[in-house]
Amino acid sequence: MKSYMKFIDAQSSDCGVVIRKTNNSYLVETSGGTLSCTLAGRFKQGSRADPVVIGDIVRWLAIGPEAGQIVEVLPQRNQLARRSAVPMPTAHAHEQPIAANVDQVVAVFAAAQPRLAWNLLDRYLVSAEAARIPALICLTKLDLVEGRPEAAEIRAVMAEYQASGYPVILTSTVTGAGLSELDAALCDRLSVFVGKSGVGKTSLLNAIEPGLGLRVQAISRSTGKGRHTTTHVELFTLASGGSIIDTPGIREFGLWNVAEDDLAWFFPEMRPFVGTCKFGLDCQHDQEPGCAIRKAVGAGAISPYRYQSYLKLKREP
Repeated sequence: MKSYMKFIDAQSSDCGVVIRKTNNSYLVETSGGTLSCTLAGRFKQGSRADPVVIGDIVRWLAIGPEAGQIVEVLPQRNQLARRSAVPMPTAHAHEQPIAANVDQVVAVFAAAQPRLAWNLLDRYLVSAEAARIPALICLTKLDLVEGRPEAAEIRAVMAEYQASGYPVILTSTVTGAGLSELDAALCDRLSVFVGKSGVGKTSLLNAIEPGLGLRVQAISRSTGKGRHTTTHVELFTLASGGSIIDTPGIREFGLWNVAEDDLAWFFPEMRPFVGTCKFGLDCQHDQEPGCAIRKAVGAGAISPYRYQSYLKLKREP
């Protein structure tokens, strides 16, 4: 059984999983095949622009041989979301759902081309923690830095994430390094891949599952930034039994539903110290005397790099 179908009762013939969205159409996988579905009218009256997310378990009504209408979204186990970009000063940010009912978030970053953005990685990890979804870090294009000075720095930073409890897999589609390890980590799980354009998500998926035949684009020479290869969110099944939700490249990832005062809780290495400061839960963990988290940084229990990233996230929207 496909990993994402295990939560559907075998007797529920009118339920399925949303595996793709294009324009106003949703592809729903059911126990009897796939259906092209539209939304029932009541969904269009809601406040959310995207009432249905890839990975959602939905109830549908047949309206044709291979067509249906989504009439209900069943309760989610979890949902990964970000804060929407605000196009103009008068606009308001809103929740932008990415995927639902996933077993893990795979944060994909390139060792080079495009340049590493560590703070973006921490945004992904905090969002996963807030949604109570396990996260895995996958570094691609390892071959571009092997034998160069930056390789040691990258490995040192990755070791800090591992010490914080995050699995780290270093990969290269050129040498094949880490691919079997990643494939094993995806087995029997529904994983959502997130990362900037150009980090190599598509090449990675093609290397793990050659039959996918996904289209790959090169990094822009003028900007050094990736271009969007994936244009919509879609769920794929792997031969290993795992499944992947592939997402378009994300250059900005604003935190959603993460209160500033709760941020430290979503750094696993800081969690044991939350509430033990001199000022208890009122401590901002910045300049306050008697801060247990600052003391832990000085003692080496918390990485200075991760602590600085925490402070940066507190000060940014």
